[in-house]
Amino acid sequence: MSERVVTVVPEAGLHARPASRFVRTANEFDAEIEIAPIDGKPMNARSMLAVTGLGVERGEDVRLLAEGADAEAALDALEAVLSTPEESDGDSEDGGTDDAEDGNGAADESGTEGG
Repeated sequence: MSERVVTVVPEAGLHARPASRFVRTANEFDAEIEIAPIDGKPMNARSMLAVTGLGVERGEDVRLLAEGADAEAALDALEAVLSTPEESDGDSEDGGTDDAEDGNGAADESGTEGG
């Protein structure tokens, strides 16, 4: 079994979006993957409930454990998720921009088709 200790960087810790991204990533690999607080019991890394239930905050260390064909690749990918700051401000701006573009694009297309 491979093991790695990683410090959680996203501002929200392992809650909401970072946890969702972590679980999605864990499910992409052919490996049994667990996550645990440094001194705690390992939990299924493929379970959103288990991951958010750990209550891991920004700056805390967690243990990642993986066994299987993709164990090392899984640990690399999950470490990247936990080591990358969440861009919550960027997400909001992108969301607003996408909505505005969609609205303008739809209006332009309607005007072109109708006129």
